[in-house]
Amino acid sequence: MGSIRDSLADAPEGRERFLWGATGRVPLGRLDGTSLRGRVAELARRSVLIATRDQLAAALALIELDGIARRLIVCTPDLPAEHFPAVIAKAGVEAIVSDHDGGGAWGGAALRVLCDGTVRPAEETPVTCCRTEWVLLTSGTTGAPKMLVHSFATLTAPIGRALGQRADVVWGTFYDIRRYGGLQIFFRAVLGPGSFVLSGAGEPIGDYLVRLGAHGATHVSGTPSHWRRALMSPEARAIAPRYIRLSGEIADQGILNALHSFYPQATIGHAFASTEAGVGFEVDDGLEGFPASMAGAPGDVQIKVVEGSLRIRSARNAARYLGEDDAPLTDEEGFVDTGDMVQRRGDRYYFLGRRSGLINVGGLKVYPEEVEAAINRHPAVRMSMVRSRRSPITGSLVAADVVLKGETGSSGAGGERVDFKREILQLCHESLAPHKVPATIRFVPGLEMAAAGKLARHA
Repeated sequence: MGSIRDSLADAPEGRERFLWGATGRVPLGRLDGTSLRGRVAELARRSVLIATRDQLAAALALIELDGIARRLIVCTPDLPAEHFPAVIAKAGVEAIVSDHDGGGAWGGAALRVLCDGTVRPAEETPVTCCRTEWVLLTSGTTGAPKMLVHSFATLTAPIGRALGQRADVVWGTFYDIRRYGGLQIFFRAVLGPGSFVLSGAGEPIGDYLVRLGAHGATHVSGTPSHWRRALMSPEARAIAPRYIRLSGEIADQGILNALHSFYPQATIGHAFASTEAGVGFEVDDGLEGFPASMAGAPGDVQIKVVEGSLRIRSARNAARYLGEDDAPLTDEEGFVDTGDMVQRRGDRYYFLGRRSGLINVGGLKVYPEEVEAAINRHPAVRMSMVRSRRSPITGSLVAADVVLKGETGSSGAGGERVDFKREILQLCHESLAPHKVPATIRFVPGLEMAAAGKLARHA
């Protein structure tokens, strides 16, 4: 596969396929027009920043410019204006494609091209003229984001099996396609024989669920936090997916069980992936963690655990950081250190949490995600977030905010909440070391999510 457009031309015949946006649709099988108002040739061999508000506009621009532009910088929609100059300078941006005027934040980029979610007849068929570098922005950092260089080959390497899927597949994702997790679903949809339902900018999760149901979505992906919020929505019954995929956060047994119970007809899978390492592996056995046999096994993806940290080497890894000469992507053996900590118990590895999120309780380590997994096992708990609370004695203590299921989460009786708190603490005492057990538990109506669909741990 040389480019997205080439792959669309090679796709097998099937029923009519669409990209559905919040306000319109575009047929994929006949994508022979342009959304760039006849200016594709001007963008050939340039470094182009894609900075749209609308996902459908972004999707069409990516399809048109892959194999045409020298470099595509895929800008996340929440990038603060003050970070644009650094991104533009590091990526050597020569042109900006957008559906709005970014004003002074875009600096002096010489060429600006307007795009939208409408395809018009093209005067000539674009011809692939170069191998495009894809530049993705990292998420979850403070300050200007780092940028990772990928290629069409590294981005599409994980999806070979998906290309043989049934023609009636309709993909949807709570992710934005400008992030690695969403981009993976975008490729699975447009390079396979199915269709894709994109979410709209600021679209409530319930409205998106209704649209997914209306278009017959069969495969839906998102972070565990996305899915917890979906299950809290009255519109959760609007969809009846055949396949549910989780990634981006630890998929604990609580959310896996909840999804299996709510959507018994669906296969539930969770994947480990990051912008740096690519898709490492997928687990479809219904259990949290991953089989220990994966570590050290030969294959296209090689996994090892060094001092508790998961490391991955494969053709799916990003090539390098852009403009970060002092920041090596891999170790001396070519493995990406993901920063995700795991622990082996029996024949399985379990995720503990991010190394950077460690809570220090009197010199002892606590990973918030490990505590959350224990709390989320309680049948009345929808989701939880563990944080650090200052202590004059130990430096930090573990505190937990918990969202309960149904009406109990907002208006449950005081005695019922006391019982739940006691039961949650008992669960924690049974599976965690004493210093990891929450010192305080607070019931809250909801938890804030970051733009990437993960819990906003540092908001």
